Amino acid sequence: MAERNRSEPFIEDADRFPENGTRTRRPPSPDQETRRRKTQQRRRRNSVFQYIAVLFMAAFVLLLFTFMMERRQSQQQIDDLKKSASTVQTLQGLIAENEQLKDQSEALQDQIDALQDQLSKGKQERTGLTSQLEESEKSNQAMAWFWEINDASVRGQLKSCREMIAAMEEAGLVDYLPKENTTGTGHLSPADRYQDIRSRVIK
Repeated sequence: MAERNRSEPFIEDADRFPENGTRTRRPPSPDQETRRRKTQQRRRRNSVFQYIAVLFMAAFVLLLFTFMMERRQSQQQIDDLKKSASTVQTLQGLIAENEQLKDQSEALQDQIDALQDQLSKGKQERTGLTSQLEESEKSNQAMAWFWEINDASVRGQLKSCREMIAAMEEAGLVDYLPKENTTGTGHLSPADRYQDIRSRVIK
C-alpha cells in the first residue's frame, strides 16, 4: 500500500467520523468476513490438490521416460546380439539385464501405486476441506442472524425479532450457533442467548 502524502488531508467516511466529532468504528460486516474465510479455505484446498496433481504428473512423466529409454536400449542390445559372434555371452548379459529391467519395472509400479495413494488422500482432504467450508459458511450465516436478532431484541423490536427468528429456523441455521460463549459478552453462549430471546418474544 502506497504511503499517504503527509501534506494531503486525511479524509474518512462521514458515517465513521460524523461532523459532531463523535468517532465510531464500524465492525466488518458478516458477509465480508464470510468471503474472506471462504477465499482462504478455497485457496488452501486448491493449493493442496494442485500440488499433488503436479507431483503425480511430473513423477509419471519421469518414470515413463526412463522406462522408454531403458526399453530402447534393450532393443538395441538385442539387435547387436543377432549380429555379434559372441551370441551366448551376449545372450547371458541380455538375460541379466532383462531381470534388472523387470525389477526396475516392479519398483516403478510401486512408486506409481504410492503416487496414486497420495492422490487419493489429496482428494479425501479436498472433500474434508469442502465440508469444513460449508459448515463454516453456515456458522457465519447463523452468527449474522444471531447478532441481528439480538440487536432487535435489545431495541425492543419484537415483531422484527420474531420475523428473523422464523426466517433463521426455516433456513435451518439454528443448530450452527456456537454452544460456547465466544462473543465476549455476558455469560450465555450464542445458542443459549438465542433460545432465551426466542422464549421471550414467541409465546
